[in-house]
Amino acid sequence: MKSAKRITVLLVDDHTVVRQGLRRILEDEGDIEVVGEADSGGLAVEMTATLHPNVVVMDIAMPKSNGLEATRRICATIPDAKVLILSAHGDDAYVEAVMAMGAVGYLIKQTSAQCLAEAIREVWQGNTYFSTGIARRFSKRHEKILDRHGRARKPVASLTPREMAVLQRIAEGDANKQIAAELGISIKTVEKHRDNLMRKLAIHDTAGLTRYAIAAGIIESSIQVTIV
Repeated sequence: MKSAKRITVLLVDDHTVVRQGLRRILEDEGDIEVVGEADSGGLAVEMTATLHPNVVVMDIAMPKSNGLEATRRICATIPDAKVLILSAHGDDAYVEAVMAMGAVGYLIKQTSAQCLAEAIREVWQGNTYFSTGIARRFSKRHEKILDRHGRARKPVASLTPREMAVLQRIAEGDANKQIAAELGISIKTVEKHRDNLMRKLAIHDTAGLTRYAIAAGIIESSIQVTIV
């Protein structure tokens, strides 16, 4: 390791029990210190700016402000913080999108405690780290996807971070006016993003967008229980 300094970590997950479990796991490691917990992407950005953790362990699917948008904002404004994704969803599109935004590692939640601690140490030292299955898939096309720093050359996912943010809020039942206020954009811009989403995904109604968001892991199925 670089030195005897403890690695400071911010945990980001909307489930309290998950954060508590991760904290207990990491507190058993003598060289890792959990300095904060956030239950949303927005709060994660604020706490990262205030606490300056070495590593941010970030979930993706969270209500209102998800990990994709938070990762983009943290990597753009606080480059010293290393973002390590810990998600239940290991789809290639997610991995490629967050790596393009600046994340330096991606683990699925089925990973072991030992792997999580190892990943935190690796990304803190400036390396990338993936769960075994993801690493195996990506190794086959490493040169096409990753640059010399181990980051994606460009996002492969068809949706932009802003489109994903709009999609999440549509699926959560927000009206265009609410979405515009939350994202700081005009209602016309929201409508344009909605049209782009339907065109790109070949989906023609809000219920279809919601089903897609749930299937893709952008929101959790418990958020929307009535889909027609």
